[in-house]
Amino acid sequence: MSQSALTRSAAVPRASATRTRLLLAGGVVAGPLFMVVALVQAFTRPGFDLRRQAISMLSLGNLGWIQIGNFLVTGLLAVALAAGIRRALHPGRAGTWGPLLMGAYGAGMIAAGIFHPDPAFGFPPGAPPAMPAHSSWHALLHNVAFFVAFIGLIAACVVFARREAGLGHRGWAVYCGATALSAPVFIALASTGVVASGVALAILGVVTSGWIAVISARLLSQLEI
Repeated sequence: MSQSALTRSAAVPRASATRTRLLLAGGVVAGPLFMVVALVQAFTRPGFDLRRQAISMLSLGNLGWIQIGNFLVTGLLAVALAAGIRRALHPGRAGTWGPLLMGAYGAGMIAAGIFHPDPAFGFPPGAPPAMPAHSSWHALLHNVAFFVAFIGLIAACVVFARREAGLGHRGWAVYCGATALSAPVFIALASTGVVASGVALAILGVVTSGWIAVISARLLSQLEI
C-alpha cells in the first residue's frame, strides 16, 4: 500500500471519531439548554407562574417563539446525540436501545415544539382561568409528543443503568437508575399537591436534563481513552 493510501486510511477513522464526538457534544449542550432557557423565561415572562402553569405553556403568547425554538433545537440536538450513541456503542451494551430511546426523546421534543398547548390558567394574559373543557387537536398532539419524549428518556435511563451495572460501574448504575425512579416520585408529589405541579415537573426536568448532559460527557470521555 502506498504512503498516500495509508494516510487516507488513517484519516478515515480520525474523521469518524471527530463526527462521533460532535454528535455526543450535542447531548452535552441539549441537557442544560432546555431547562436554562425555560427557567429564564419562567421567571421573566409577564403573567407566568411556575406554580400554576407548565413550562410547555411558554410556547404561547408573543414571545412563545422562544420556547418553540427551545423545543426544536433541543430535540434536534437529542437526535444528533442518539446518532452519536449508536456510533460510540453499537453493537455493544446500550448500543441498540440507547440510540432508539434517545431518538424518541428528540422526536418527541421536536413534535412538542410544532404542536402547542391550549391557553389556560391565565396564561398568556387574558387566557381562561382554568383548563378548557375540550382540548384542541394540537394540544392533544402536544401531550402525546411530550409523553413520547418523557417515556423515551426515562427508558433510556434504565437502559444505561443496565449497561453500567453490566460493566461493573455500580455508582453510575445507581445514578442512572435513580434518575429513572425520580419520575414517579415527582409525579406523585405533584398529583398529591405536596409540591405544585409546575414546580415538581420543572425539578424533574432539571434532573433528567442534567442526566443527558452527564451521560453524554461520560461517553465523550470514554471515546477519547
